Amino acid sequence: MLVNIPCHTVPIQIRVPDDTVVYHTSYPEPEIDARTLVLKSIRNPIGGPPLSDHLRASGAKSVVVVVSDITRPIPYADFLDTVLLEIENAAIPRSNVNVLIATGMHRASTAAERHQMFGPDVCQRYRIIDHQADNSDDLVRIHRTSHAGRPIELNRSFVEADFRIVTGLVEPHFMAGFSGGRKAICPGLCSLETVKAFHSFQFLDNPSARNGNLIGNPLHCEAISIAQQADVGFCINLVVDRHHRVVHAISGALDASHQIACELVRRHACPTVEQEKDVVLTSSGGYPLDATFYQCVKGMCSCLPAVKERGTVVSIGGCSEGIGGMEYQKMLFEYSGRWREFLSHLSSHEDTQKDQWEFQMQTKVLQHVGDDHLIFVTGGLSPDELDRLCLQGIHVSEELMQERIQKLVDGFIREGRPLAVIPEGPYCAPVSQDGRKVRR
Repeated sequence: MLVNIPCHTVPIQIRVPDDTVVYHTSYPEPEIDARTLVLKSIRNPIGGPPLSDHLRASGAKSVVVVVSDITRPIPYADFLDTVLLEIENAAIPRSNVNVLIATGMHRASTAAERHQMFGPDVCQRYRIIDHQADNSDDLVRIHRTSHAGRPIELNRSFVEADFRIVTGLVEPHFMAGFSGGRKAICPGLCSLETVKAFHSFQFLDNPSARNGNLIGNPLHCEAISIAQQADVGFCINLVVDRHHRVVHAISGALDASHQIACELVRRHACPTVEQEKDVVLTSSGGYPLDATFYQCVKGMCSCLPAVKERGTVVSIGGCSEGIGGMEYQKMLFEYSGRWREFLSHLSSHEDTQKDQWEFQMQTKVLQHVGDDHLIFVTGGLSPDELDRLCLQGIHVSEELMQERIQKLVDGFIREGRPLAVIPEGPYCAPVSQDGRKVRR
């Protein structure tokens, strides 16, 4: 059979045996368009009145709407203007509405990305700003601490708005269990100092910090403790299918709406692994998620419950924007071929450095399959760069990507090695039968 696997903007087709296990999400076809779906959701929310009624009752004069950055495939251009119009219809002047991009530790958005994400009309009519985690002038200290005892520093525009609306994509998350909800605030709108516990070595080393799990997950506990103190007025949780179409919108109170969204995603995007395989072929989710190697690590980690210990992971990613931030690249290059020393360093130092968390998650893959069995295929990184990333890198042009992957797969088949495929990468997160991560 043929399997379509996204890579950058063009999917590739790979032929695999008919008995190959292929993990897919199982979301239903959207019954209505995104605009109607979201409007219906904000007018019929969970645990509270409709958004417009809530705004009028609050007496708010200013509103901030928190949105995700380009790394999340939310089709805001299909519905965001409807949300903003609903706010204006509640007697909030357009000049008092800010659209705030929750970049977290990511780079700022570009003008072209904003037009792509929100549409030219929204970009023209509303003030759109990026969160800057390293700009102290844009941060405000809340006089409380997080679950882990960290100081809470949040985006100034968010804190100073009279009414706060957060939006986000709910999907399996390889550290925090699920994204969406509280993650729009932590790490989306936090300072690096605030997010240090959330991304600390100890938190990520906890076996409860895994895909599809919120119970006892320290990252979830930390994020929700910060979000609950941020006085969120309304939350819009979005679920998209493999075609990046909105299939569900669950709005209302922060905790209640997020819990319902997580249960829905768990049912449709966390299939149970019946039998681990020798080889797992996975994507990095395609563009925009696979634009950097930093984000591609998610796909490598998410497939682990489906692959045997000492098996092989083959991951595909576009990497059209390279490796990622300079701090991350420097860290990878410094510990090239020495990831065990990197882990030893992290375990013996309390301070959390920016982006160390993504490299730590990659080491979980290396611990499970070994240095020689994490294979990453891309056209966006040079052979020299790939040689320094603690994996077996294969550089191939986009035109030859399909041929090269097929050659790899055919080799595994000739060797008689059972294969599983996860075309959607981290958007589909198989879980083991006992619900736990791979063996440590």
